[in-house]
Amino acid sequence: MNNPTKGLTGSIVAIVTPMREDKSIDFEALARLIEWHVREGTQGICVAGTTGESATLNVEEHTQVCAFTVAQVSGRVPVIAGAGANSTSEAVELTQMAKGIGASATLQVAPYYVRPTQEGLYQHFTRIAEAVDLPLLLYNVPARTGVDIELATTLRLAKVGGVAGVKDATGSIERASEILHARPNGFGLYSGDDATAAALMLLGGEGTISVTANVAPTLMARLCEAARSGDARAAARLHLQLMPLHKSLFIESSPSPTKWALAQLEKIEAHCRLPLLSLSETAQPLVLRAMQEAGLFTPR
Repeated sequence: MNNPTKGLTGSIVAIVTPMREDKSIDFEALARLIEWHVREGTQGICVAGTTGESATLNVEEHTQVCAFTVAQVSGRVPVIAGAGANSTSEAVELTQMAKGIGASATLQVAPYYVRPTQEGLYQHFTRIAEAVDLPLLLYNVPARTGVDIELATTLRLAKVGGVAGVKDATGSIERASEILHARPNGFGLYSGDDATAAALMLLGGEGTISVTANVAPTLMARLCEAARSGDARAAARLHLQLMPLHKSLFIESSPSPTKWALAQLEKIEAHCRLPLLSLSETAQPLVLRAMQEAGLFTPR
């Protein structure tokens, strides 16, 4: 597989899964979100990930959301399908689904809760990569999974055919620097932490799989363009403009703040599925203030 990360660059939105009041999936709203992102310069869509509430989607819904997104995008930007699981066999099945619907790549989170060893992680991701011929992005988010894909394991996996890159959500610029220093050609590094995304890209990372891009797609696309072209001043200006939003979108469990913010922009309804709740009234003014500071449209 020659340079599997080609085309997977810039601002890739970790898109929410819109839901109605009865908690059914709102596909009409999802279609509108996708069209908005394409117009505003988002360079890729990651569907059915953490921000897409994948943990609350059943297998049929997971497939429907991914297939709908691929069809709606219709090749205009890459689509990364969330296909991770804490069971290797289930992750293989989801990856086979992603290939069947025409996704550009999959995002594979470290198995959560079971806390595998580093060798277990290596064998898990290798098995998926060998089973399905589709670029695979590792997803390292130890704060959620309880296990870190350590640097040595990441670099070992980077040599496995089909393992195209890593979404690093540790927020550690030191870790990012170590990956950039030692990675083989064609292995992409993507930020999974909006607050450090600009720095990661200025160092040479390919892009960000972003929560903030849900709410501020144009600004995140501009930030990525500036950072990836080496325009540190412009990247810093946009980073500081967005920093309050980066923080406020995690003031309560994600994606509750993001969905509430999108509801203020009249893009979707703010509903989440249990055990997640809609954003509390206490937190709402803080998110609204951050939206105002970013210069986004806010209610009259």
